[in-house]
Amino acid sequence: MYDLLKGLQVVEAAAFVAGPSCCLYLAQFGAEVIRIDTVGGGPDFRRWPLTDQGDSLYWEGLNKAKKSVAIDLSKPEGRELAVRVAAAPGENAGLFVTNFPVEGFLSYERLKKAREDIICVRVMGWADGRPAVDYTINAALGVPLMTGHPDDPRPVNHVLPAWDLLTGAYAAFSLVSAERARRAGHGGCEVRVPLSDIAAATLANLGQLAEVMTSGADRPRQGNDLFGAFGRDFATADGRRIMIVAITARQWRTLVQTLDLAEAVAALEAELGVSFAADEGERYRHRARLFPLFERAFAERRPEEMAPAFEAEGVCWSTYRSLHEASADAALFAANPVFGRAAHPSGRDYPAPGAAATIPGQTRGPVRAARKLGADTDEVLAERLGLSSAEIGRLHDAGVVAGAPR
Repeated sequence: MYDLLKGLQVVEAAAFVAGPSCCLYLAQFGAEVIRIDTVGGGPDFRRWPLTDQGDSLYWEGLNKAKKSVAIDLSKPEGRELAVRVAAAPGENAGLFVTNFPVEGFLSYERLKKAREDIICVRVMGWADGRPAVDYTINAALGVPLMTGHPDDPRPVNHVLPAWDLLTGAYAAFSLVSAERARRAGHGGCEVRVPLSDIAAATLANLGQLAEVMTSGADRPRQGNDLFGAFGRDFATADGRRIMIVAITARQWRTLVQTLDLAEAVAALEAELGVSFAADEGERYRHRARLFPLFERAFAERRPEEMAPAFEAEGVCWSTYRSLHEASADAALFAANPVFGRAAHPSGRDYPAPGAAATIPGQTRGPVRAARKLGADTDEVLAERLGLSSAEIGRLHDAGVVAGAPR
């Protein structure tokens, strides 16, 4: 945890990945984030993976370092109360992140009536308001048809919700940018961040849109081959598989020398009239000739034998392992300063990350766990809206709000 955004007061009313990850990043850099949760939990409150007791590890992972106010959003009074929380007064407040629909009780027009200079960052599926998730956006863009082996025509979905995560990060950037503009006197605004636009723009930024439009054809599937450079998985002498990527000339020379392939590669270069060290594209273009040489060389060696040379010269490599195996890697988790311990609502003890960025010279604050649903309801209503204990009590009695379950 860092304090770069200390003082900012952000309200979140969102579920699933993009909106909650946006506010998670803001909280990890010091912003005070208040979640508006529905009484009993929203659509992702019991989302897998679950503990044996049914607590969502997913939910408590994405909602670390946030306060929770539980409101019954099915009641008109509850909806009005949610708007008031989102539009609470204060120079550093009036910052709202949501994935609720454009129209409805959390529309920008409703929010603006409650606070003229409110900033609303709205995460969306499609830009026209249609719902979408990472998997469906990927399917619409053709990404699953780029993935997989050439001899298998089935689409392959990616298990990493890349567009959700990119959208969350872009939404955080958008909110900080809009808040900076408001401080400069430009007032509030609504920023809409659809997954569809993030995904489409990303493929265009990477040149993939231009590639298919100029060539008139899709990029063919190629299994684990790295497009445009030398990279692939290979079997080693002990039956493991290793992923190797050699992009720079230095990485390529080290790889060739470590595998005792200098003579064979030089002969192939002479035959083809190319220099693999000078042009990474040639390594990709002639990979069908190169791969058999490397397959035989890797099959005679164990990863431990090659690791010193690879590490010394910056070759990108790793053996394949499961996440369970990776969890025992101290450099990734136990000894990684990004991670700490916290008292999670589920009662489970496991490493939890703070900010993924590191600021040299600044001390990290302790990791803060997610709060129990509704744990901060009374505090938020009293401090942010100025409600009396009697008014808060009435809201509890009417079922409009709820505290943390005992």
